[in-house]
Amino acid sequence: MSEPRIALITGANRGLGHATAAELHRRGLRVIVTARDADTAAEAAARIGPDVRSHPLDVTDEDGVGRAAARLGPVDVLVCNAGVLLDAGDDPLSVPLERVERTLAVNLLGGWRVAQAFVPGMVSRGWGRVVFVSSGTGSFSVGLWTGAPSYSVSKTAVNGLTTMLATCTKGTGVLVNAVNPGQTRTRMVPTADRTPGEAATGIADAATLPDDGPTGVFLRGDQQIGW
Repeated sequence: MSEPRIALITGANRGLGHATAAELHRRGLRVIVTARDADTAAEAAARIGPDVRSHPLDVTDEDGVGRAAARLGPVDVLVCNAGVLLDAGDDPLSVPLERVERTLAVNLLGGWRVAQAFVPGMVSRGWGRVVFVSSGTGSFSVGLWTGAPSYSVSKTAVNGLTTMLATCTKGTGVLVNAVNPGQTRTRMVPTADRTPGEAATGIADAATLPDDGPTGVFLRGDQQIGW
């Protein structure tokens, strides 16, 4: 039997990231839970199972991401989930640009940085799955949400990054996709009806696509949706 695939999830200490880690573990993958704080990551991993690994990972820390990649070794599945919502209630004409910069630093550049650290290894080994947790708020087909402009723009940019990485890894065995989990009951949207466990199923599906699965697409459940 082949060894189980290794999956790393960013921002996996709570909410959607933790639920995704738990779902991938349930499906038989070897899971690495990451969070900015080492103790928080370890506690989150222990809640899933004794065989779940943890590692501190701040996606905005270039040196820290490099150290994590060196220490953790090969990763087969990368779920870029870490994100922030800092500008709910703002509008594009008045949102402080410092808030926009902080949002992009995590939501866009953080995922990009982690992908640069782990995806080249997937390419060299000839297999990998990369999932960016995006949002309908950043979709042109739906209409960008002006009520959280930096968050919305950051997710639009994540979608663009997804398509670029899919293009440059095409034919290598690596599939790169974005997922819109829908409104999910987390700290960002505490009143949402959908539970993290329900939303995590679609992310886990994208992270375990078969070799003939799609790449460079925006997914909601088992459906491809417009960018």
